[in-house]
Amino acid sequence: MAGSGSDHEDGAETGRAEAGRAESGREGAGAPAPERIAAEIRQLIVEGRLGPDARLPGEQELAARFAVSRPTLREALKRLAAQNLIRTRRGAAGGSFVNRLGWAEAREQTAATLTLMLGMDPTSPDAVAEARLALLTACAPLAVARRGAGHLAAMRAEIALQRAEATTDVEFCASDVRFHRVFAEATGNPLLTLQAAAVIDAIQPLLNRLTYRGHDRAAIALRHARIAARLERRDLAGLLAELTAASAETARQVEAAQALRAGRAAAPPALETGTGPAADRGSRR
Repeated sequence: MAGSGSDHEDGAETGRAEAGRAESGREGAGAPAPERIAAEIRQLIVEGRLGPDARLPGEQELAARFAVSRPTLREALKRLAAQNLIRTRRGAAGGSFVNRLGWAEAREQTAATLTLMLGMDPTSPDAVAEARLALLTACAPLAVARRGAGHLAAMRAEIALQRAEATTDVEFCASDVRFHRVFAEATGNPLLTLQAAAVIDAIQPLLNRLTYRGHDRAAIALRHARIAARLERRDLAGLLAELTAASAETARQVEAAQALRAGRAAAPPALETGTGPAADRGSRR
């Protein structure tokens, strides 16, 4: 692998040189674990020393540089692939290549991480609703200033879907997420959009699951229509008021859902009502 012609590509040469510098700076440490190797290669990618589409050195060469077995190296590469930092291609022109990440991929990864964290380390619904309001209100000034006709059209398309009788609850919740994502995209700021949209993608479904029994779909669609109208008129004060009112309503629904669940958990087992076959048998004794 190290002696193949493809190793003389620019990306491969960069990969070998940078991996060699990373190895030479390890100060003679023992054989690194997969986590250590993955961390070092990841650092090269993050710092831009291994650019998009660059080819990493072959497995045999990397294993020799890091003084590990090829199975250990493969485990490190698997970790990088799981982080969507590299991809592996088979064949004569194959190998491991640095991925070219865009904002959409970054948002999906961030949302997936947040969703996993919310599932493994539950956060209070109040904190979730608070985070959503803080992010949406942070987006509001830029969205008012920069929103375009395309953003308004996309939001109105979601509102129409939400108002359609044929729309299922699952489709409604997905539309709710997309509506707020478009709102974040209207800021025109990719960093702010990444943060806000990723959080919305992760927490909006959670809030919908908590409050779906109390959902008034017509009221939600109307609220979204008011938000879109404020955005169209570039009415920042009115928009902030609508966002705050929407958050307050969500908090009320969450509180009601929690009270309902607490009541069910505390309720004693249902007693027989005195009707039915069992009661009839008792009355004949």
